[in-house]
Parts: sequence; C-alpha cells; structure tokens
Amino acid sequence: MAAPGEEEDVMARYRSPLVSRYASAEMAYNFSERKKFGTWRRLWLYLAQAEKSLGLPITDEQIQEMEKNLDNIDFKMAAEEEKKLRHDVMAHVHTFAHCCPKAAAIIHLGATSCYVGDNTDLIVLRDGFNLLLPKLARVISRLADFAEKYADMPTLGFTHYQPAQLTTVGKRCCLWIQDLCMDLQNLERARDDLRFRGVKGTTGTQASFLQLFEGDHSKVEELDRLVTAKAGFNRAYMVTGQTYSRKVDIGVLSVLASLGASIHKICTDIRLLANLKEIEEPFEKDQIGSSAMPYKRNPMRSERCCSLARHLMTLVMDPLQTAAVQWFERTLDDSANRRVCLAEAFLTADIILSTLQNVSEGLVVYPKVIERRIRQELPFMATENIIMAMVKAGGNRQDCHEKIRVLSQQAAAVVKQEGGDNDFIARVRADPYFSPIHKQLESLLDPSSFTGRAPQQVAKFLKEEVRPALVPYQSKMGGKIELAL
Repeated sequence: MAAPGEEEDVMARYRSPLVSRYASAEMAYNFSERKKFGTWRRLWLYLAQAEKSLGLPITDEQIQEMEKNLDNIDFKMAAEEEKKLRHDVMAHVHTFAHCCPKAAAIIHLGATSCYVGDNTDLIVLRDGFNLLLPKLARVISRLADFAEKYADMPTLGFTHYQPAQLTTVGKRCCLWIQDLCMDLQNLERARDDLRFRGVKGTTGTQASFLQLFEGDHSKVEELDRLVTAKAGFNRAYMVTGQTYSRKVDIGVLSVLASLGASIHKICTDIRLLANLKEIEEPFEKDQIGSSAMPYKRNPMRSERCCSLARHLMTLVMDPLQTAAVQWFERTLDDSANRRVCLAEAFLTADIILSTLQNVSEGLVVYPKVIERRIRQELPFMATENIIMAMVKAGGNRQDCHEKIRVLSQQAAAVVKQEGGDNDFIARVRADPYFSPIHKQLESLLDPSSFTGRAPQQVAKFLKEEVRPALVPYQSKMGGKIELAL
C-alpha cells in the first residue's frame, strides 16, 4: 500500500488484463464503478419521480436537486462511508444525500438494496448485449463478404482431419457464419427476454410500498410500471424474492458461452489452415512471430480468441451453481461471485469479437497451395469418374476397377514410402488400357466438378439467411478495426 499522501503506483497492483490489455472502452465503461453508481442515482430519481406522481409528499425542488447531482459522485466519501457502514448501498445513499440535503429524506424511500443493485445489473446486462450485437453482426458481415468472394474456389474438405471430398473456401466459411448467426439470434433473444426487477421490496412482496400508499394496490402496481418504463424496459418480473431469479444469469451466460464455443471452433480451423499454408490471419509488416525463429508467422490472434473463449465457456458454471444454492428469498453468497462472472463474460465476449473482426477483415488465401493439395488428393477421388467413363467407352467395370486398384496402390506407395507426389494420373496416361478416355482425363479431374452445389449453397444462404439478419445493424457496421495489442 502507498503511504498516505503518496501517489499510488498502479503498476504495483494487479489489473485484470481483460480491461488493461484487451477490452473496448465502451464495454469497460459499461461495467465501471461510474456507470454502476450513476445508475443507482438514476434509479433513486425514477423512484422519487414515480412516487411523487402517485401522490407522495415529494417536492419539485427535491426532484431537481437529485437531477442536478446524478453524476456528482464523491467516490472518496462513498468509500469512507462503506468502510464505516460495511454496506455499499447505504454508503451511496449517504453520499447522494450529502449533496442533496433537501432530498435526503426521500432518497431510497420504501426500497431495499436490491432495488438499485439488481435493477442496475439488469440495465448493464441489457446494455452489454447492445454493445455485443453490432460487433457480432460486423464479424458475420466480414465473413459473408469473404464467403461470397471465394464461393467457387475448390478446396480439399476434411472429415476426421483426413482428406475428404472437395468443398469450396466460401462454403467452409459459411459453416462458421451459420454458427455465428445462431449466436446472433440467441443474443437477441436473451436481451429481449430480460425484464426489470422493478419495485418489489425486501422479500418481493411490495409490503413497504403498500404501506406508503396506505393499502392502495393499484398505486403500487402503477409505481412498478412507471419505474420500469423510466428504466427503458417493457416488462418487469411479476414475481421476485429479494432478487430477480438467478436463473436469468444462467440464460445470459449460456448464450455468451455458446458464442465462445463458436469462435473457438472458427479460430481453431484458421489455425489448422495456417499450418496447411492455405489461409492465414493478417500479419503486420513489423510483427514478430517468434523471438527465436524469425521465419515464423504464428496465428496469434486466433490463438488469443481460443484462449479467451475457453475462459468464457467456463464462466457459465458460476451462475449455474449460484442459482442452485439461493435459499428461499435469497442469500448473499451470490454477490461476490456475480461481481466477477457477469462482467468477465461480457468483457471476454467483447474482446474475442473485436479480435475475430480484425482476423476476418484480413484473411489471406493462398490459391496455389490449395490447388497443389487438391492435385495430391484428387486423383484418388476421381477413380469412380474414371470407371464410369471407361464403362461408357465400352470397358468392363470389374476389369477397370482392378486396374485402378493396382495403379492407385502403386501411386500411394510413392507418396507414403518415397515421399513423392501422387503420380496416379501419370500411370493412367501411360497404361494403354485407358487410351479410350485419355482425352477426357482433364475434364474428369476438373476440381469444380467435385464441389457439388457448394457455390449455389453459398449464394442462397447469404441472400436468404445472412444478409436479412444483418439489416438491423447496417448503420453500425463501421470500418475496419485495429487491435491495440
């Protein structure tokens, strides 16, 4: 600890790299103390305004005093009050009252701590989704452009990471996009499903407000509705304990964990493609891949995404366990855990989306490498086409099959035992048995004839599913993103 009066050395304290190294300024602000406590004050203002409109003795002067001091927060005083009171909400009630002496008597009137705590969390979660959704839409848009550009480019497909039938570069990218479109839909649904806790009192019964309004149930219901609307929500949870149900947090972090899984898969594919030298993420002119091996071009952005996505995927375990152990109307063992997991989930999702956007805007394709790999594997895949062509030319299928079996095994031995190139087609050309179709071999080996409807699937998918899903975000697509680190 720094001595009294000395300037604190921030480099001597742990700082979460989620904020200090990676996260965007807007997401870091969304989970900041200033946003949190400023929202508390706004919630106290909404409550006072609604109570006044329903007949409680609250003056215009008191309301105006609160309005003028919404962001006039003495954080030092609040910290001193919390140290003394051991209660964060009451510390800020006293701090707000200090700069609003005329309104001091009506601040937090009838409310419990969770009125500001839980309602603020719900506002922050909603705003967090509103920050993530345009970023996710931008990633989808960039990848859609990439898929459209390479819709027709044949590439070797893999199943079990073993060579399989051909697909196209654009079609493979559409597999990534489809997962992200599911995530876009899931995030939108999770945001829209959020409700406000509203004005419910200490155990959710609204007893304190019923007393304030002398047993008038309609006024209590209207108070709940007014404050909910002022906070920008269409609905409040009809039933709560002291808190909103912690199952809400499970839903929020589940969709973020699912997004993490999608991005981990995409970036793993990119890392594998980088090893194959077919596709690489952007690599800066002065970027260093390895301190010891200057030739290396490591896929560090994709690796970062995978690393952070793993963290994001594990965070959903926190709200699962928290919801399971909330006794009756609530226990406080949720508080410290939620301070960590909710913020970290959104910060982490924000970081990996920004990083993936940077990757998707600079993907580099190496067509010649892709073509070479196709040439190595396609001859074996073309054997059925060769058999059919020979049968059409008057040959016997069984004889042809045996000829191809022998030649293909000889070619495989050259590849596996001698380290040579696949010379199967050269052997077919040299064998007089196949002379009836020698002139057809080029067309029989045209890679585009092995990609099926992949190009058409890309075009239809992008037109009918992807582009329409991005329409709500068109005004927020923005330019390219540069990573700070």
